[in-house]
Amino acid sequence: MRFFRSEYSEGTGRVGGPAVCVLTELSMSASQPPSEMIIVGTGTSIGVPVVGCRCAVCLSDNPRNRRMRSGVLVRAPEGEFVIDAGPELRLQLVRERATLIRAAVMTHSHADHIMGIDDLRIFGFQLPAPLPIFCEEPVENQIRQTFDYAFSDPTTHAHQFAAPRLRFERINETEAFSLLGLIVQPVRLKHGDLPILGFRIGNVAFCTDVSTIPAASKELLRNLDVLVLDCLRHEPHPTHLHVDAAISLVRQLKPRLAFFTHMSHELDYDSLKCELPDSIEPAYDGLRIPICS
Repeated sequence: MRFFRSEYSEGTGRVGGPAVCVLTELSMSASQPPSEMIIVGTGTSIGVPVVGCRCAVCLSDNPRNRRMRSGVLVRAPEGEFVIDAGPELRLQLVRERATLIRAAVMTHSHADHIMGIDDLRIFGFQLPAPLPIFCEEPVENQIRQTFDYAFSDPTTHAHQFAAPRLRFERINETEAFSLLGLIVQPVRLKHGDLPILGFRIGNVAFCTDVSTIPAASKELLRNLDVLVLDCLRHEPHPTHLHVDAAISLVRQLKPRLAFFTHMSHELDYDSLKCELPDSIEPAYDGLRIPICS
């Protein structure tokens, strides 16, 4: 596999226009294209623009100030999977021209991370078996409660396509697992008092909705090429990192490049980009990050 460095160019300037990622080859190897992580949503639980808000960010014409709910699409050697399934999942997958989602991996069970699970329904009927959801036990319990119709007796359904075909695969926080040709390493995070998961995949880690990272987890986040990290706003928050805390954490972990995500309408893309140190940038919907395992 080739190893690539990402140089992120400006977008098209068109609202909703695709983000552009230019891959620069660093070394020669086989011809297989690299896997990639696509950040499909960089917004908070209420999204940006916020309904009814007339602030400068919510009224901005900059497409990078338009943030759907948090989530990731991973293109792996053996197919596509998502990390989290927010309320705009269908729109995100259509925008990124996803083909067949073969699995979902969940960080936690808050509404902005699971309420798009029904959008996985179409894939369960295209696959030979129910679509696997990789998660911890409390997340499974919440999904079963929220989407109880998906786990009810099929003979009670109005027709065969009325409910998603889903199954669960339990994540052990101490054990990496193989998924579609990639090794996924769970990373324990704290979202306020709630234990949740981030994930390291090769040289890239995705850590959203985090306020603190335990010491043992920090060791799993060393020697990264890219860290995608939660950053809600400038002011401190009880369950999310704020700008100064996120910068401090990046300086501790020392990735080659960091992107901030899960950003509220208090953070303007251009203003934040100007104030951040070198090698730290705001993420944006559609950002593509090469994965090298």
